[in-house]
Amino acid sequence: MSRLSRDQGLAARHWDAARFAAAEAVLDRVDAEGIETVRIVFADQHGITRGKTVTARGLRSALEAGIRVPSTLLLKDTSHATVFPIWAQDAGFGGGVMTGASDVVLLPDPTTFQRLDWADGAGWMLADLYHPSGEAVEISSRGILARALDRLAEAGMELVAGLEVEFTILKVENPRLDHAAGGFQEEPPETSLLAHGYQHLTESRMDQLEPILTRLRREAEALGMPVRSVEAEFGPSQVEFVFDPLPAMDAADMMVLFRSMVKQVCTRAGLHASFMARPGFKGAMGAGWHLHLSAVDLETGANRFMDGQGLSDTASGWIAGVLQHARAGCLLTTPTVTGYKRYQPHQLAPDRVAWGRDNRGAMLRVLTAEGDPASRIENRVGEPMANPYFYIASQVLTGLDGVARGARAPAPSDTPYSEAAEALPRHLGEAIEAFSASAFYRAALGDAFVDYLCHLKRAEWDRYLAEVSAWEMREYFPVF
Repeated sequence: MSRLSRDQGLAARHWDAARFAAAEAVLDRVDAEGIETVRIVFADQHGITRGKTVTARGLRSALEAGIRVPSTLLLKDTSHATVFPIWAQDAGFGGGVMTGASDVVLLPDPTTFQRLDWADGAGWMLADLYHPSGEAVEISSRGILARALDRLAEAGMELVAGLEVEFTILKVENPRLDHAAGGFQEEPPETSLLAHGYQHLTESRMDQLEPILTRLRREAEALGMPVRSVEAEFGPSQVEFVFDPLPAMDAADMMVLFRSMVKQVCTRAGLHASFMARPGFKGAMGAGWHLHLSAVDLETGANRFMDGQGLSDTASGWIAGVLQHARAGCLLTTPTVTGYKRYQPHQLAPDRVAWGRDNRGAMLRVLTAEGDPASRIENRVGEPMANPYFYIASQVLTGLDGVARGARAPAPSDTPYSEAAEALPRHLGEAIEAFSASAFYRAALGDAFVDYLCHLKRAEWDRYLAEVSAWEMREYFPVF
């Protein structure tokens, strides 16, 4: 007998029979495994997970009707401060929409349910966002990607994504939890290295990092994440996890949970995991999120990036579209101040808009060959702090644009750091203006979303510009 009402509630408006079946299975599993609480979360505009924890007793109601949270969670910059005028009649989304710290509703997606082995008796689910009226929240991260993938499906394709994620793990020496440390922006913890670095892929470095990496790998695999390899990266205490390809939405969902899991498990072990694109300690290397993508034909299952002679038409158009909109798209792939400090020549990160065949200095590293079903395009522009839904959606929308227009890729580059190609944005401010001015993104995502994201990121950029940096103190204070 069904325990969920299919006639009333938010789920009744938006779920099909398969989704209800998945929800019933979640309730059964919670009972059978003695799960006491379930974290119902969503990835906010920055890709940070937020939400509420419900008890097992309250789970049925949450599945049927969702749970309410303040809409201000969608209106915060990276300092967690609300940066929209919510006490005015119009906060920027139309009169009365998300004003007065009013509610939005989290409707759990039961297909994303996981048990968190490191958290005693806890389960976890991603949620989709709705207004109390039952209408979808247009600026929600997961919805942005879902609509982009719908467009791709209309063109007869689906996307498969493989993730390579670099990050840093450090030992916490002082967590800075004294009373004076309270406030919006916490002081970073004092940390020390777990490994010196600069011995890329050596077994000795891997052995130093293996205790925590083994724990993280086991936790990831327990969550159903298809870990392919675990690596000691180039920089001090820098590591990389590589995953088998997944359908694009599953890959984005996985990235959200992976980052949360890594940070939580490391914190419980007295460590600090950071996905910051270039940590500010001596010798730190840039950390990238390399996104491998293949477009698959919905009818035949064939990889449409697979070469015939030279590039396939789909691969050529995809490359052309991504390159054409690369500068504007950086706000979606590289949304932080620090991300642009990774764009350094000869540092295995791109600094200009170019592609090459199996070239790790190019923005797009193209790995296609005739008869190779693993043919793919690797975008190396993204940072590990990027919102996964925005990053992948940017690739879908721009790649599909190139394919639809029959565009052709320019000649590949063998010398990407000296290529006479357009430079990537030098800083976040440049990226904001490029995104704001993009007629393509305004048509693809809507003026409301473009203006929303630019408003958020300008608040972050303005705070950065107002801060007197350590560089300025070293450069000017002793001399003038």
